[in-house]
Amino acid sequence: MLVVLLSTMIVLAGTQIILRNFFDSGFVWIDPILRVLVLWLGLLGATVATRNNKHIRIDLLSKLFDRNTHRLIQSLVGQVSAWTCIVIAWYGLNWVRMDYADGLDSLMGIPAWMLEVIVPAAFALIGLRYFIKSAGWARLYVLHLKAARRQAK
Repeated sequence: MLVVLLSTMIVLAGTQIILRNFFDSGFVWIDPILRVLVLWLGLLGATVATRNNKHIRIDLLSKLFDRNTHRLIQSLVGQVSAWTCIVIAWYGLNWVRMDYADGLDSLMGIPAWMLEVIVPAAFALIGLRYFIKSAGWARLYVLHLKAARRQAK
């Protein structure tokens, strides 16, 4: 799906550039569609990145602490990230509900909520993934502590 979205964006943007530069024309609907495609591509890409734990992050603390302490920090950061994503998903869902209830149309008569539904869906999925990863890191932290205690005895 990411490849299809990106390819569509490249073709539409290229077409618009060629039409504007060489024919002094263009399609008025391409720019709004490109904005929607950027939103969808970015949020779908973010869900894939969190699935593979390849998302953008600032990792200053990993160099300062041992591996097990870093797992605890990852777990705490994962919880904060998860709850932040869940809050964004909640408000995104309210936004989609309001636009659905108001019957707002977006470009070319497409209901606005259909284009916006990616926001709560993606953030809910990202939040769920962070909860799962956070629990996994916490579990590894506890298992390492138990192993260290057994080894100390």
